[in-house]
Amino acid sequence: MPTVQAYAAPSAKAPLAPFSFERREPGPHDVLIDILFCGVCHSDIHTVRDEWGKAMYPLVPGHEIVGKVAQVGKSVTRYKVGDSVGVGCFVDSCRECTNCQAGEEQYCDRGMVGTYNAKDRQGTVTQGGYSTRITVNEQYVLRIPDNLPLDRAAPLLCAGITTYSPLRHFGVKAGDKVAVVGLGGLGHMGVKLAKEMGAEVTVLSTSEKKREDALALGARHFAATSDKDTFKKLAGSFNFILDTVSAPHDYNAYLNLLKVDGTMVLVGLPEAPVPLAAGPLVFRRRRLAGSLIGGIRETQEMLDFCGKHNVAADIEVIPVQKINEAYERMIKSDVRYRFVIDIASLRK
Repeated sequence: MPTVQAYAAPSAKAPLAPFSFERREPGPHDVLIDILFCGVCHSDIHTVRDEWGKAMYPLVPGHEIVGKVAQVGKSVTRYKVGDSVGVGCFVDSCRECTNCQAGEEQYCDRGMVGTYNAKDRQGTVTQGGYSTRITVNEQYVLRIPDNLPLDRAAPLLCAGITTYSPLRHFGVKAGDKVAVVGLGGLGHMGVKLAKEMGAEVTVLSTSEKKREDALALGARHFAATSDKDTFKKLAGSFNFILDTVSAPHDYNAYLNLLKVDGTMVLVGLPEAPVPLAAGPLVFRRRRLAGSLIGGIRETQEMLDFCGKHNVAADIEVIPVQKINEAYERMIKSDVRYRFVIDIASLRK
């Protein structure tokens, strides 16, 4: 069994530290991947600090994984040694329910098997991409387009698909007026993707300091929501709102920015319930929906779309030894816009 080096959280209160463990030997349908880069998602912080509950320690986070195929099982048909591949937020699902059969494995009726902090079919706790290697069934491995830089492609496996899926599912098209709420790891990808779909994008942020960045990323307009006049000026302006913010905020105010038949989709998860009034929905036939990452089929579609349009994340590459510092900076929103770990730093 391959022994791998990693960084793990030994407990909810302890910093991440060096750790080694064994990956399973590749079976007939498995792919062994040498990990080159792994994005750092805010959900990594929530999980390792047990803010969502049910954390299993020691815990190796990371579900924005990119690397090269090192070995394939005898029955693998999709990949060969040397291929550039990725692994996202899950590594298995039941494969039998209606959602799995439809390629929507993220909504598996029995629960998808998370890339880390979950139990696989053998009952082994899964460990993530802050590590040198990972073994995954070929059905849950993604192909990375040749023209995408591997470090900048890593965040596409979570931030990219989390924003692409609702834009595509709810039919955003050329000419639509789209607002992106929040300009962080998710929001900056939402801006890039909506622009390439032909939408006229407005970024809504509490911070006026984000204006320059928003326009540089491809937004046509910017509005500071800290200015209460913004909600009056933009009332009824948008066909679609992509809300990426996880902090509690007033959904009702943003719903009033939608046109008749407009849709607002939540991809952030506030820690506390947010009150919702019926009026903004009823009187303009608006929709409020949620969306969770994407299935394997749609994630590959997203990667191919990004390859075609040369879309990749804006990142800051760090050695794994700086991960605890990176977590503190993320909490302060001190990153543009995604940290990515260079896994070569684990091999030194």
